[in-house]
Amino acid sequence: MIHLAHTAHWQFLGLIVGFLAWILTMTTVGLNEWRLWQVANVSVITSGEAWVGIWRVCFYSHDVPGMENCQSISISDIFAPVEIAVAQVLMMLAVIFGLAGNISGAVAVRMVYFSVEDCRNIRLVFLLAGVLYLLSATSSLVPLVWNMSSVLKNSTIDFPPEFQIPAPPVSQRIGSAIGVGLCTSIAMFVSGLLFLCYRYAWRAVSTEGPRDPLDGPWTLTTLPQKSELSNRVGNGIDNASFHRE
Repeated sequence: MIHLAHTAHWQFLGLIVGFLAWILTMTTVGLNEWRLWQVANVSVITSGEAWVGIWRVCFYSHDVPGMENCQSISISDIFAPVEIAVAQVLMMLAVIFGLAGNISGAVAVRMVYFSVEDCRNIRLVFLLAGVLYLLSATSSLVPLVWNMSSVLKNSTIDFPPEFQIPAPPVSQRIGSAIGVGLCTSIAMFVSGLLFLCYRYAWRAVSTEGPRDPLDGPWTLTTLPQKSELSNRVGNGIDNASFHRE
């Protein structure tokens, strides 16, 4: 049995960071503050600001004081821009990849911390976890950067009349959801690199015997079998105390 717990402390940290990043990824998906629209007409939008997310658009109105008035955005809506439709798909993929990465990372760390009999599968599990974390980071980074670019360009969205939101905003600001998502993508990317950089995962496992990834080959000490002890006793072993001159 091989003990490799001392070789994967950074990967254990990567698993914790990846789990927290996955939770923040789901938080980013649910937040409405992807784009902050500043509108001039405050007759309906009393706060003068509307929050445009990837699933809905919300604002405060005098019709319902103290409560958000929200309208949902579907991927099949004609008015939905491409960056929002793509964000709906990629962000859900990021959540799925992150969940799969956490599961693979937990299995990999468990194999290391609780010893392994067959170490040939360690490389595959660590590489799988790292790739899944990188896929999650990429899937979330693309829509975040795309929507941030649309905000900086002050791109408009032609909302239908029932939304009661003027199409051309006076100005736009980047919402907190994009900031949280960018930090999450970076954290997920770091987790993926930590798992991919696990040095034992890149060393071929020798079939001659288990090897220590730090100090070279392991030294195995075996006790003599009962049959060997019996043979030695049967053949006779001289004891110096019985010899007399």
